[in-house]
Amino acid sequence: SSALMATSHGMNDAQKTMGIITLALFVGHQITDLTVPFWVKLACAMAMAMGTAMGGWKIVKTMGHKIFKLEAVHGCAAETSAALVITGASLVGAPISTTHTISTAVLGVGSSKRLSAVRWGIAGNMVVAWVLTLPAAAVVAAICFELLRLLGLATVAGAPLP
Repeated sequence: SSALMATSHGMNDAQKTMGIITLALFVGHQITDLTVPFWVKLACAMAMAMGTAMGGWKIVKTMGHKIFKLEAVHGCAAETSAALVITGASLVGAPISTTHTISTAVLGVGSSKRLSAVRWGIAGNMVVAWVLTLPAAAVVAAICFELLRLLGLATVAGAPLP
């Protein structure tokens, strides 16, 4: 289940990052077509591996101990179901959140044992964070763009924006 989850994670998350980098290279006239350069694939794979190795343990601890005390069979079921959902989404080109998918799979596994086994307060905090993520990202992106525009670095087709 872990290998399937790792593969599905890479299929979905790495693709999004590679697409953004490739689009930036194309728009910046650094490449002539939308073929993902090998170095972009390698950099994204390395970044995902390093991020998981360096920062993933806090998330693993929260997922495996704080929301619901996972045992091996629960982890296998949660990972397998999340991996299948993520793989299906990847095959149809749907960018979904791997974190949301595995988190809700853990909630589902915990709920199937018994509803009281899940620490719903922690789950509620996660949902609040998910809801706030979209508007927060939009606001930060707008601020970043405005700063770039004010510095004269925001252009369309080579012409500065007013």
